[in-house]
Amino acid sequence: MFTFSRKCFSYNQKIQATQSDLVENPAAAFGHASNAIDGNRDSHYYHGSCTATPTQDDPWWRLDLLDKYVVTAITITNRKDCCPERLDGAEIRIGNSLLNNGISNPLTGKISSIPGGRSLTFKWEKGIPGRYINVDIPGRNRLLTLCEVEVYGYPAPDGENVALGGVATQSSLSGNAFSSNAIDGNRNGVFGRGSCTHTAADLNPWWRLNLLKTHKVFSVVITNTLDSVPTRLNGADIRIGNSLDNDGNNNPR
Repeated sequence: MFTFSRKCFSYNQKIQATQSDLVENPAAAFGHASNAIDGNRDSHYYHGSCTATPTQDDPWWRLDLLDKYVVTAITITNRKDCCPERLDGAEIRIGNSLLNNGISNPLTGKISSIPGGRSLTFKWEKGIPGRYINVDIPGRNRLLTLCEVEVYGYPAPDGENVALGGVATQSSLSGNAFSSNAIDGNRNGVFGRGSCTHTAADLNPWWRLNLLKTHKVFSVVITNTLDSVPTRLNGADIRIGNSLDNDGNNNPR
C-alpha cells in the first residue's frame, strides 16, 4: 500500500501579532504589532505601517500563525526614515512554546544589520516547524521597530493519505493483482487475500499513481508482500514529479 501526505499553504485572515509594549497612543495608527503583517512594506514610520515598542529591556514582537506550520523563509523590512541601526542584533525564533513570551523557542536567525528601508530574507531549505515567530532584541534600553515581517511556508503535514483519491496503473498485470490494490487502504500483505499488486515478468516493471492534481508530498509509505517473494521489491526506485515521459520514470528519484 502507498500512503502520501500533503497540505497546501493558505493565507489565514485570523493571524495575530503582539509585542512587548506599544510606544504610541493605542488609538493612533503608529506602532501597533499588526502593522508588521499588513502586507505593506512602506518603511516610513509616520505613514502608519511599522511597529514600535518604547525603549525597554529585551523588547520583542511575536506572530501567532494559529496552527503549526513549516516555515521556509522570513523577510524583514527595516525602518527608513530614522534609526535603522536599532534593529541590529535582533534575533528570530520559531517554535511552539509561549514560555518567556516565545523567546525560549529555538534561535533560527540573527540580524547583523539591515540598511534603512531595505529587506532581508532568511531561508531554510528543509523548513522549520512552529506556530510562533518571534523577533526580539536582547539587551538593556533597546527599541524594536519592524516595518514588515513576511512568513513563507506551509501547514505542517497531518498524515492525510491522498493516495486514496488517486488513480493507479502499472506496466502489466498478473492475474487479478490490479494496480489499484496498492491504494485501497488495506495493508494486508498476504498476496492471496487480494490487496497486493503484481506485474508480469517485465523488463523494468513499474507502478504509477496519478494524484489528479499537484500535491506537496511529505512522505511515502510502502507495504511489501508477506508471502510472495518479498525480495522482489529490493532495489525499487521511488520517483515523484509532473512528467509522464517514459511512463513517469524520468521524474526525479
